[in-house]
Formats: sequence, C-alpha cells, structure tokens
Amino acid sequence: MAPSAAAFQALVHSRRSVRKFDAQLPFDHQAVQRSLQLALLAPNSSNMQLWEFHCVIQDDLRQQVAQCCFNQNAAKTARELVVFAVTPHKWRERAELNAAQIRQNFSGRETHPSAKRAFKYYERMIPALYQNDRMGVRGALRKLLSTLLGLKKPMMREVSRTDLRVCLHKSSSLAAMNFINGMRAEGYDTCAMEGYDSKRLKQLLGMDRETEITMVVGCGPRAEGGIYSERHRIDAETVIHTH
Repeated sequence: MAPSAAAFQALVHSRRSVRKFDAQLPFDHQAVQRSLQLALLAPNSSNMQLWEFHCVIQDDLRQQVAQCCFNQNAAKTARELVVFAVTPHKWRERAELNAAQIRQNFSGRETHPSAKRAFKYYERMIPALYQNDRMGVRGALRKLLSTLLGLKKPMMREVSRTDLRVCLHKSSSLAAMNFINGMRAEGYDTCAMEGYDSKRLKQLLGMDRETEITMVVGCGPRAEGGIYSERHRIDAETVIHTH
C-alpha cells in the first residue's frame, strides 16, 4: 500500500459525525476556507458547478441557524456552520462560461470535432435540460423521447426535472465530502445535518427562491462525549458486489 493511501485510510477512519463541539478550544476559521477550496475541486455534473456554500460565523446568526436546525447539538455548539446548496437557476451563465473556456482552449481550431461536440453540448443540450420546466411538461416529453430512443440503443433515462434536482444534489454532496475530509485533515471535526427548516434557513441567509439546500455542516474541535456511540456499518459483503 502506498504511504498516501495509508494516510488517507487513517483520515477516513478517524472521521466521525461529531454531535458536540468544544467552545473552549481554539478554532481556525481559515481552515474552513481552505477546505472549501478543496470542495470546489469535487467532481460535478457537466462541470456546471451549480453550487454555493454559505459560511456562518457570527454568534447571533449562528444561533439562529441552529434554531432552524431544531437546536441539534451539532448545530448549536458548532464554531462555524457551512450550508451547502444548489443553484439550478444559474445554469445559463455556467454553460456560457464553459463554452467560453472551450473557445479559448480551441482558439483557431473551433471546427475540431471535440470542440464542435462540446459547443453542441453546452449551447444546445444543456439548455434543453435546464430550461424552466415548473409544470414538468418538458421533462415528461424528454422522458418519453428517452424511452422511445432507448428501445434501440443505450440512452440516458434520468432527464426529468426531478432527475435534474437529484443530479445537482449529488454534485453538491460530493463537494461536501471533499470539505468534510479537508476539515478532518486540518484536525477538526464535522457533522453533516439534513434536519432543518429549509424555508426559514433560506430566508435567514438571503438565498434565492430557486436555491435548494443540500445539507448543513457543523464544524469545530471535538468535545468530550461528542461522539454518541461506536461506529456501526453493515458487512461489506452485503453491499459490495463484484461482477
């Protein structure tokens, strides 16, 4: 085993969901910023990066966020809270940025097959997937088309508005995991929380109506008794299948 693999294994094994943080120990808020830089490097669908991260440091605001999280210990004792969210309404500017980057990369070679495929993807396919579909009509038509085309060849099946939301939250969760591992590498602990009043929390942090919260992560130095029980995982043989 490579030394780097052993180090990563040790880090993963040391990570726990810590429910109580120590208010007396020092805490470096810059560790959060460094870990968020790692979050930005997470893999994400089509490199659209439709996410945003809200860092809550101020004591009064942090306690209000904790109330939105039903005053869980992991929220009300956290030294900083980070809210991971997705921003589907920003799809157009992200697609334009990606297309512009491709033009720069293929400057003078815009007719190259790879460039043409990429332009088609960001200028035609992405708009077809992301354009406003509140009533679900476009998604239903895409689903029908996918089913029909899939009768003769492999086809992407997850094309509805709901599928798109799932896709974005998967990307945001990957970013959150990078962040959580980064914080552990910094010597701090975290707790990812899905229990919160999303409507109140969005209002409190001034999020756009279309923004959706993926999770809230509490951060800080581990307090005594912060881990509530021994780790339990089901046997690997029951979930790892080799084909």
